[in-house]
This record gives sequence, structure tokens and C-alpha cells, in this order.
Amino acid sequence: MIDSIDDSTIAAQDSHFKRPWRPLFTDIHCHCLPGLDDGPVTMAESLELCRRLVEEGIATVVATPHQLGRFEGCNETERVREAVCSLNEAVKNNGIPLKVVPGGEVRVDERICQFLKADKILTLADGGRYILLELPHEVFIDIEPLVTELASMGIQSVISHAETNAPLMTQPRVLLRWLEHSAHVQITASSLMGDFGLEVQGAAWNFLTSGWARFVATDSHDTNVRRPRTRDAFRSISTKLGEDLAHLVCIENPSRVVNGRDIMSVRSYKQQEAER
Repeated sequence: MIDSIDDSTIAAQDSHFKRPWRPLFTDIHCHCLPGLDDGPVTMAESLELCRRLVEEGIATVVATPHQLGRFEGCNETERVREAVCSLNEAVKNNGIPLKVVPGGEVRVDERICQFLKADKILTLADGGRYILLELPHEVFIDIEPLVTELASMGIQSVISHAETNAPLMTQPRVLLRWLEHSAHVQITASSLMGDFGLEVQGAAWNFLTSGWARFVATDSHDTNVRRPRTRDAFRSISTKLGEDLAHLVCIENPSRVVNGRDIMSVRSYKQQEAER
């Protein structure tokens, strides 16, 4: 059982930050629905993960079960939406202050646009504006045509855990063409903290320092091996690269995805903060 963290403890731990804690994070990539993919098996496990998300300071989470690939035909839209409703009811009944919204981590597939029109796969927060795409780990696929077609439909692509993709780690500049067509990069908090090795950690920090990464998410599956590490990542980014960037990638842009708003660059965000 994870010990609860009260507000006085949080304030003491984070008093060195310029902005007041406790920020309410939004997590746009989390496998928190029970029994759908490789996340929690039971509702009890799912609720344990939801409690941990709240202790990390997360107020809203996008449930992103795997869609297509080896899960094709298993996690279509209505099943995911129903599972989200059930989980929201369970967290409410258990006094967990967390809002769960539907989404999916969609394996790259040439039929994605067709499936979206048929309502077989989900956009993030079911909002019709952003889609979380998962690349194959073992081979490089140029998704520029897909990203371009999605953009023509008014849907922007978010590349999940780009730092774990071996081809992108060795040839990261192939991302530039995708970014020019309304694609964005999401990196995982645990990658920044070194949980997946030094190579992945280095790639994650490179994406942040280059300005290519727009989001940090948990990609959590459980409370042990694939646990959320949002607070650790937020502190580390704040210390190394500044609080503006930490707020942008951990709070501001994820919230904008859920609310269907435009994603901000580092420059535009700093300008907005300066004008406040």
C-alpha cells in the first residue's frame, strides 16, 4: 500500500519552486482500464493505480488502451467508453479525486483514417483533435503520409514514447518532417528518470532540450514496474531546464489536449507567462 502524502509534506518538499505546489497534472497516456490490454487486470488493480496517479498530483487522466496491432478488434470505441464510465463510477465510489476520459494508443496502421471515420478507434479525450500513435519498436516506418492525411482531417498526431523507438534514437531528425505536418512528441516520465536505461534516458532529454517534445506522460501500466513518476520528472525538468518548460510539458499542453485547444511551443508559452 502506498502511503498517502498530505499537503504539508508536499509544501515542505517543494518549497524551493517559484510556483506554488500542488500543480494539477493531466496525464494523456495511461493504461489504467482493467482487463483491456497489458495494464491492470482487475478493478482493484485499476483503483490502486488511480490512487497512485492522484498521489502524483494528477487530476485528469486519459485512458489509452492499446488499439490495433495485436489488440485489433479487442478495444474498439464503445468498449473503451463503457470501461471509462465504469472506472469513473468506481473512483467516485472509492473517494478518489480523479477524472478519467477516453482515448487510445493506436498502433500505426494504413487504415487509421478509415477507422476514425467509422468510429472504431479513439482520439485523445474522445475530442476528435489529437490522436496518440504508437510506432513499431523494431523497424522504421515513415508515417509522414499518415500524419499529413490526419492533419487534412483536422487531427494532429502525438507520437507516443518516441524516445523508446530505436530508429528514432539513432536518426532523430526524421521527426522534423513529421513535426512540420502537425505532429507532436510525447515522452515518458520514467524514461527521463532512467527507468528504461541510459540510452532511452538520453534520447528523452535530447527531445526535451531540442524543443521537440511537447508532452510528458506516465504511460503507466501498474504501481510497480510501470508506475507513474510525474512528480519526479517535473522536479528534474524544473531543475535542469527551468520551471517554464516543466509546466509546459507536464501541465499546460496536456491540459490543452484534453480541452481541445492549440498546443503551445516553449517560446509562445514563455511569452504568455511574461505577459501575465
